[in-house]
Formats: sequence, structure tokens, C-alpha cells
Amino acid sequence: MAFSTDQSVYTPAPRENRKLDHLPGSYGLPLFGRTFKALRDPLGNIRTQYETYGPISRTNVFFQKSVNLFGPEANEFVLRDRERNFSSRYGWDRALGLLFPRGLMLRDFDDHRFHRRIMQEAFRKEALADYVNMMNPEIESGIAHWADNNPLLFYPAIKKLTLDMAARVFMGLKLGPEADQLNRAFMDAVQASVGVVRVPIPGTQMWRGVRGRELLCRFFASMIEQKRASEDGDFFARICRAETEDGEKFSDDEIIDHMNFLMMAAHDTTTSASTTLIYHLAKYPEWQERLREEARALDKTHAEHGDMDHFQQTGQAFREAMRLLPPVVVIPRRTVRECEFAGHTIPANANVAVFPGFVHRMPEWWKEPEQFDPDRFSPERAEDKQHPFLYVPFGGGPHTCIGMHFAELQVKAIMHQFLLRYRVSVARDYYMPVQALPIPKPTDGLPLNIERIA
Repeated sequence: MAFSTDQSVYTPAPRENRKLDHLPGSYGLPLFGRTFKALRDPLGNIRTQYETYGPISRTNVFFQKSVNLFGPEANEFVLRDRERNFSSRYGWDRALGLLFPRGLMLRDFDDHRFHRRIMQEAFRKEALADYVNMMNPEIESGIAHWADNNPLLFYPAIKKLTLDMAARVFMGLKLGPEADQLNRAFMDAVQASVGVVRVPIPGTQMWRGVRGRELLCRFFASMIEQKRASEDGDFFARICRAETEDGEKFSDDEIIDHMNFLMMAAHDTTTSASTTLIYHLAKYPEWQERLREEARALDKTHAEHGDMDHFQQTGQAFREAMRLLPPVVVIPRRTVRECEFAGHTIPANANVAVFPGFVHRMPEWWKEPEQFDPDRFSPERAEDKQHPFLYVPFGGGPHTCIGMHFAELQVKAIMHQFLLRYRVSVARDYYMPVQALPIPKPTDGLPLNIERIA
């Protein structure tokens, strides 16, 4: 099988099937549907649909008619996809097709499995151990001066740190002055995924996103020849040199697309998860102290790969943060054939979505789901184990996030050094305002009161 598959030249999704009137639900306002409510209050919009219509309903968001499925059984049906009913490529096409084409999320079935197997080399156990060693100096220098400005705007600070770490780990680079420009390009590309205007008209979010993608493509393209000729051990160099048994290699375009997507996922999602965790630790100081004592008990300034099992409570707090605000709150798909769920027929070529952010708060499954309670992930309670698709912050099935274990290692390594050095707090009446889509982030940057620990 050659690297250049039938998806090496991007083509848009076929026209959606809009014949969904046989399903329960409502399309909302003429033309705009429920778009504005979905943008203003995504979780509230979903909760209303579920409480009104049950586990399956039709809707209209972003000028798309679609089928919404709710609950862990729905997650399993769509994400595990035993019968290959659902296309991830065409599900994500409208949001990401112009911005991250041919990324791993925009590949299906055998083609996806093939590319994923190649990329999995970047996340082997030996590679993860090396990554932790690479990350620790970046963390130490990156957080050294965070207390110089009080309050600290945590979100932009952690975003810069995770981009620097991703560049070091996956590209073998120490970013210089171009870091801010690259970060802006990634931000524009990600934000464009939820722009109401879906064509790159000058001045629109999509236009800025496409321009950001063009900058990123030029950046990666300028290094391919050097990486391909090198013996470097970073992921960029590895996929530039990778060959099949028949001697075929990734095309330059495929390398660029994989690097664009990997770098975005490796720092944007970790930025979101770290921000959510730190907010809750600032809001619940008793948990902050519990994690700090766990860090002190290791008796090391830097945590190594072999130390990660030590951080049981940190792992629970990380998982609870991901439960409350997963980096991807909605997962879209497109049916490739007619199928059935909850007694209703879903036609072929229909847009379908499941909602980790909603399922993670269903009171039918979680005790006091709105509360920050990391102990719910303790071995004694294990609320997440009630159903294999109840807790899906990294997706599930064949498209489970390839960097899932890397993300947790990264957050644990950051938290270890951060909590040994700093104590943070927020005002008692402060609640972090969140823009939930496309990737959750605080609209105010999360201002933290920060003090050094002697």
C-alpha cells in the first residue's frame, strides 16, 4: 500500500442528506436554526434537546441539518462504529476541511488505520520517555518568571509553553521570534472552524484561518528537505524519512498536513485541559494542597517517565477537569449508509453528532455532576467505569486521540514543577467565563493570583 492514498488530493464532502423530518426534534429559526444558541450556550442547547426529545433528535446548526445522539450508548454506537456506518472525514469536513485537510481526523477506515499506524511511532513508550526528558527543561525555563506579573493571565502563558514544548518534542526545534506568529496562525485556523461564514471571504474568520494555514504550510515546507536528509530523532524527521516496504514515501503535502494537525492537537488541547485543571485547583485550594503534597512526596524537582504512576491524585484531578470541560465538546460524523439507533432510522449521508461534554454531566450516571470531585475517579468509586463510553474526553474507537497518553504525561510534568514553585488562587466569587467552541478557553485569559513558594 502506497502512502499516497485516494485522499492525497482533498475533495469536499458530498451534499448532505437533509431529509430528517421523520425524526423527533426542531430545526429552530428559519435559515439560522439553533446556531446562535449553540454558540452562546452549547451545553444548555444540548440539554434542552435531550430533555425534550430523548436520545435522538434532529436540529439545524451552522446551516447544517443534523442528527444529535445522546448518552454513552450513542457514543459507543457512533465512535466504536463496528459496522463502519460513519465517516469521520466528512463529519469534520465543514469545520476543518479548508484548514487541516488530510489530517488524521479527516481520514477513514483503512486509509486512516494506515496513516495512524505510521504516526503511532511518535507515541511509543520509548518515545514518550524521551519526550518527558525533553519537556522538563522547557517547563523549568518557561514557568520561571510567571510570578513576575501578578495577576498572571494563565491561558496565554500556558499556550506559549505548550507550543514551545510541542516544537521541541515533535520538531526538534527551539522556537525563536517566529513563535508568536505561529501561535497566531494556529489560533486563527482553529477559530475559523466555527466561523459562521464557511468560505474565505476577506475579513472573515475563515479567511484569517486559511491565511494562518498558508503560513504554517510554508513554515513546514521550508524544513522538509533538511529533515529528510537528517538523522534527527524527532517526529518531523521520522515521517520525512519514512518508507513503505516498496520504497514509497509520504509526499510533501502529506507531511505538511500531518505536522499541521499534530502540532495543533499537541498544544491546543493540552492548553485547554491544563487551564481547566489550574482553574479548579485555584478555586478548590484543598485539592491544590493535596496535589502539591503528592508532588513533594516524589522528592524530585523534575518528574521522569517512570514516575508518572506516582501521580494518582494528579491523574484523578486531570481526568475530572477533562470530564467537566473536554477539549472537544462535540464529535461530528457523516453516515455512509442507512443505520438505526433507538428505534429510528438515520439515512445515508446524514450529519451526525455525539456530545462528550454533555454525557460527562448526565445526572443519570454521575453523582453531583456539576461539582469538581476528582475522587469520583478513585479506584473505590470509579464512576467512569459504569459504561466503556461514558467518559470519552479523547473520543473513542478507531479515532481515539493518538496523543491521549502524551497529553496526560505532559500535564503531569507541568503540574509537578508548577505546584512545587507556585501557589495560585482566584477571588471567591470568580467563575471562569468559557468560550466552549471550537476548543474551550477562558474569554478573560484566566487571571490568577500567584505567589512563589519559599
